[in-house]
Amino acid sequence: MPRSPKSNGKKPLNIIFRLLGPGLVTGAADDDPSGIATYSQAGAQFGYGLLWTVFLTTPFMIAIQLVSAQIGRVTGKGLAANFSQFAPRWLVIVLISLLVSANTFNIAADIGAMGAALSLVVGGLTHEHALIFAAGSVLLQVFVPYRRYAPVLKFLTLTLFVYVATAFTVKIPWSVALLSAVWPKPTFNLDYFLMVVAVLGTTISPYLFFWQASQEVEEMAQGKPSRPLKELPRGGHPEIDRIAIDTTVGMILSNMIAFFIILTTAAVLNAGGVTNIQTAAQAAEALRPLAGELTFLLFALGIIGTGLLAIPVLAGSAAYGVAEAFGWPATLEAKAPDAVGFYGIIAAATIIGFGLGFTSIDPIKMLIWSAVLNGIVAVPIMAVMMVIVSKVDLMGRFKGKPWLLGFGWGGTALMAVAVIALIWSSFT
Repeated sequence: MPRSPKSNGKKPLNIIFRLLGPGLVTGAADDDPSGIATYSQAGAQFGYGLLWTVFLTTPFMIAIQLVSAQIGRVTGKGLAANFSQFAPRWLVIVLISLLVSANTFNIAADIGAMGAALSLVVGGLTHEHALIFAAGSVLLQVFVPYRRYAPVLKFLTLTLFVYVATAFTVKIPWSVALLSAVWPKPTFNLDYFLMVVAVLGTTISPYLFFWQASQEVEEMAQGKPSRPLKELPRGGHPEIDRIAIDTTVGMILSNMIAFFIILTTAAVLNAGGVTNIQTAAQAAEALRPLAGELTFLLFALGIIGTGLLAIPVLAGSAAYGVAEAFGWPATLEAKAPDAVGFYGIIAAATIIGFGLGFTSIDPIKMLIWSAVLNGIVAVPIMAVMMVIVSKVDLMGRFKGKPWLLGFGWGGTALMAVAVIALIWSSFT
């Protein structure tokens, strides 16, 4: 019997929805309000001069996220659980402690930016708005099971396209911008170099590794439970292909949005003489007099939408890391009484992040501390991940292929150079 047009129309959407999941959400969460602030500053300060960094980071970002996702799906365990199998316990605890600290500062900056953005749009007090966002994020994660929460996170990725729309509300000299992207002219001064390091640290962040690996484990329990791939005597490659598609699309989307944020702020703020942006909300406010209400509104709403996606990813990745390291239940599918430690970390990271907004700590300093901690912890975590994915006894026949190992180690080396440069610059 022939299929109805209605069923034919739904099938492609169902296929796309199934293929895109943890990788898409992870990539979208990378463009959080803190990342938006970094990309906005890059565009405001250096115009189109840093568009090339988006293309540089893309292959390394895809590779390292593929590594984290494959570790989760092949072993059936998150990163911290895998680390605990062969790394000294003190090292695992140190790395997880740094991850939680960096995520908490990042949450603080993101919640503050969301509150400020909403205040710019509808008025009201920033802290009250921030409280609503913080409380809502915790309640959703604690009381909505993963199978219902995951589609919400997927839906929130659509908010990123606001920044594509924003770029088309302003006048952009496309020939100049694209030429700068493919044929950059670096200025070779300290400020330029530090901004390159900041973009690298914003794009490749440890919380993304932990989140995607654990989401692959969460996905295994949905519907008909799946076994870890390494336990299968044969087959399993369609899952690896699905992960590759999902992750590649997610990371390309992430960096495409970064490209459009730099592009927009370069065309408006840099061209208008505004070269110092410290927060995403400040970037939105600076766009208003130069580009008009529509551009301002789209940019501000984008901050709120990306924050709603990023905060649960930041808090959740911290909770996965801690819970796995101590052998606690680590799943968003569990009810609160069955995973007290896991949900306690989510609540604590979000509440402390919200509380930091009431301190005298400058938001830009929280961003800097977060970037430094992320950079320091990223290198050893990436190195351990590369060791895991190259071990036959841990990954079986799904050991990383040479091209994946090459790009993964290349990304690790790139981040190591960035961290060394950041530390060196802080003492000069």
